[in-house]
Amino acid sequence: MQLFAAVPRSRPHVVPEEARRAAALSPAAAGAPATFHPGVDERTLEVFARARDPRDPYELRDLWLGRVEHELGRRSHRPWLAEGWRAARPRRAVDPAEVLSSRATVRFVKEMFNWYFRDDLYGDLHSDDHLILSSGSVDEERWGLPAALKHTIEFALNRDWYGYSDSRGRVPAREAIAAYESARISGARYTCDNVALTMGGTFAINSLADFILHNAPAGGEPVLCATPNYPPLVESIARRRGVRLVPLPCRDGRMSLGPLIAALTPNTPMVMLQTAANPTGAVVPEEELARLLEAAAPTTMVVLDECHEWLGRPGTRSPTRANPNVIRVSSLSKTWSVPGLKIGWFLADRSFVAEYYEYASTAFGGPPSFFYTLVETVARMERWLIEGVEEPGAEQADEFEKGYQVAPDRLSAAYRSYRADRLYRQESLTTLREATTTRLVEASGRVVVPRCSINTTVEFAGWTDSYLCFRDILRETGVSVFPGILTFGLSGGAVRVTTARPWEQLNEAISRIGSYLAVPVG
Repeated sequence: MQLFAAVPRSRPHVVPEEARRAAALSPAAAGAPATFHPGVDERTLEVFARARDPRDPYELRDLWLGRVEHELGRRSHRPWLAEGWRAARPRRAVDPAEVLSSRATVRFVKEMFNWYFRDDLYGDLHSDDHLILSSGSVDEERWGLPAALKHTIEFALNRDWYGYSDSRGRVPAREAIAAYESARISGARYTCDNVALTMGGTFAINSLADFILHNAPAGGEPVLCATPNYPPLVESIARRRGVRLVPLPCRDGRMSLGPLIAALTPNTPMVMLQTAANPTGAVVPEEELARLLEAAAPTTMVVLDECHEWLGRPGTRSPTRANPNVIRVSSLSKTWSVPGLKIGWFLADRSFVAEYYEYASTAFGGPPSFFYTLVETVARMERWLIEGVEEPGAEQADEFEKGYQVAPDRLSAAYRSYRADRLYRQESLTTLREATTTRLVEASGRVVVPRCSINTTVEFAGWTDSYLCFRDILRETGVSVFPGILTFGLSGGAVRVTTARPWEQLNEAISRIGSYLAVPVG
């Protein structure tokens, strides 16, 4: 069978003119500054102060939810939780440092995360009429895999390529990733020995934490986890070693790493940082990242979660990202709307990857071999986009193995289809993000203008608790937003809105919110 023997046409998409007009008015176009700080406020301290056992994450969760139910008053859904809050009394003085270094804090936020999805949004509060702006993912039916990539899966299936493989992934796929990542970082010279394929970003960080911390000295310095952050990632680390949360402020869509650099010690075993933050879409400036990596001890493993680093301005990355103690984690889940495929990779020093082979072969055997051709094709075509390739020819066809039987003319047709889908996807999702920002500002929201990703963080006047904000807006409008507490936003009422949804849903949802707030939108 010939790879790219038949590639269907690109799927047609249209972004409504109304959305384009709204995007042109986005505060992002004017560079409107906004600040965001996920630190610890008095409401968080009050929960820890009232807990009988502040080391119990379930009690902390119930107290937080109980206060929400109490403040909902007659609209309370679970009165027994409200009674628990009213019965609690302050028992101790608590400071922010205690909260940020407590093991219970990490698990408490993870339990809030679980409760939100399991018990509220898709549980007791669920309705088929709700407009979901809290998923954190792209609408797969509108912006799914390009036809050229779907063909690679069909090709692998027809070739019966789903057997055992190298525990780090098949070599051609790793070679393609190495070449692609070398093109993204000035001066990097990655080879396949620097690459390991994984079962998605969350799994990658979980396995890396296990691998790095398993042999680390017991009772040493804590792992530093920058916040905001994704609860499953931080919880997977906290199960293996003490964690210190380090809130990072952002202004104008740029995060400051000053607090993280100040928290480093020569004995810090590991740092975990999202280079583009969930939920704000704020980015780490390359100069700040270089400062962090230069300040970290050679024995401190710095794990960079780069999964949200897309839909931003193009440009090369700092060469310090290729330092021997840096591990860079990527995933197809966000950039290609395929979280269910669970496929990604990390890059690290070749000696680290060689040792990881034994861990991988013992712990899970290897990533899903069925998707190697997909990964290889994505990596090659993305590199060609960076290199400015207009029409691939014999040279590019020769990058694939002979067994693929890639004909230059068919490869060229597949690349044109891929590039059309890829560029349309980026343009349309960016337009929707900017248009949503405009609408949220019109709805009286204070928006943290994102630089990357598909999420926008907004604060509406009147709420100092993000979970209470979610409950009120869901009840009154049927629109779900994502509470900031679920990404370790331990202060204020900021919520996240996912903008990679059809415009008709976004516009309707934000109009409902504007009506609820007595603000005309549009």
